[in-house]
Amino acid sequence: MNTKTQQILLHIAGWMVFLSLPLLFSPESLSLYAYLTNPPTQRDLLSYILILALFYANFYWLIPRLYFRKQYVGFLLTGLLCFFITVFLPEMVLPPAGLHHPSGAYSPPPPHPREFSDTPPPPPLHRRHSLWMDLSQHLFLFLGMMLLALMLKIRARWKQAEKEKLQTELSYLKAQINPHFLFNSLNSIYALSIEKSDQAPAAIVLLSQMMRYVLDESGKEWVPLEKEIDYIRSYIALQQTRFGPTIHLDFQVTGSPASYRIAPLILIPFIENAFKHGVNAEENSDIHIHLEIKEASLHLLVINNKVTVRLTPDSHSGLGIDNTKKRLLLVYPQAHWLDIHDNTHDFQVSLTLKLL
Repeated sequence: MNTKTQQILLHIAGWMVFLSLPLLFSPESLSLYAYLTNPPTQRDLLSYILILALFYANFYWLIPRLYFRKQYVGFLLTGLLCFFITVFLPEMVLPPAGLHHPSGAYSPPPPHPREFSDTPPPPPLHRRHSLWMDLSQHLFLFLGMMLLALMLKIRARWKQAEKEKLQTELSYLKAQINPHFLFNSLNSIYALSIEKSDQAPAAIVLLSQMMRYVLDESGKEWVPLEKEIDYIRSYIALQQTRFGPTIHLDFQVTGSPASYRIAPLILIPFIENAFKHGVNAEENSDIHIHLEIKEASLHLLVINNKVTVRLTPDSHSGLGIDNTKKRLLLVYPQAHWLDIHDNTHDFQVSLTLKLL
């Protein structure tokens, strides 16, 4: 059952409970037929239906068009007009028609005026409330419905604002990650060009494929896991083209990525970080990248030994990993486990994601 269906059923249940209140709190024990055919309770039922209509008019029209636009006087006057409609329209549609016995039974005529009796006449079987009591009752229900509609609308607007803020922040974070990747890749190709390597054309093809993926897929909320893994393979192949045999690379993918989806570019910053901080041609450079897909979850393990590298001040900021941590909190709340160990001799990242 989807969320929309649940909301519709919840509204229907709320209507039934609300419309049954006059029957539940009636001072007389009436059958359902007597309840529906008794003019006073018919007027109460019509008032309740009007209050329900007012709730939806308030929720979908009055609050968005008047209250949220700070037209408070118009909102108040329109609300008062609706209140008086709920009070007096039932009286106009179903005017009182004298005494009426709730059960519909015969009511004997009053005694002849000449007859004398010390006993006062019995009160009528159903006495209408005073106008003041009617106004008080309807005012309580009216204010309750107005307040409920206002609270629900403010909550809905707050949730929409949070969603828009989330999308804006995600776009900002991804916009920071993508140039970071591009600069690193261009530096790799630049190094090949300086060496006049024959591998430079192949590296350019790899980069163009990766940039096409970034341009086409990074703006989406979810992408096929297969495409994300292919992107990682291309990135690693590009780095291997640059560094060649100077690094010992252990890259493994186990399990089937078919039918799963993942947030785009959520894994690559940890792999980028391993190549940025774990490669030096003059030292032992070991990088281990293991991807395991099992039981609707993905586990990424990245380990690189620490080597001496010369980094610019911006490179020390750890922008890619910091942004990815924020993205994980936004996109995978309570559905990811990230463990980072910055040891003396190596740097380890262990990430587990619940897949869709």
